[in-house]
Amino acid sequence: MEIWINPACSKCRSAISLLDAEGADYTVRRYLEDVPSEDEIREVLERLGLEPWEITRTQEAAAKELGLKEWARDTGSREQWIKALAGHPKLIQRPIITADDGTAVLARTDEAVRDALSR
Repeated sequence: MEIWINPACSKCRSAISLLDAEGADYTVRRYLEDVPSEDEIREVLERLGLEPWEITRTQEAAAKELGLKEWARDTGSREQWIKALAGHPKLIQRPIITADDGTAVLARTDEAVRDALSR
């Protein structure tokens, strides 16, 4: 199990605390420093069952600079979104837990973290 975090994020710290309390075996990826490649983003999206715009933090300054709110949200624009996430990792919603069963969870709640632990 791996968790993508930004240590400044309270939801990330909460998820880590819950994983620790449950005695989970996991690795931490500080994705702002160890930036995921486009392929890694594609893989995590597949594991999440989500599209890139569904894990994009559209209120970030970079999102506003790029004009993401106006970008199309369809198959034809998917790669453009993935490139934006890889180029501006702060846009990636967090935390993301990749579970041992090959799935992933956007772990913004305790329930989502527990769901990842049960997989």
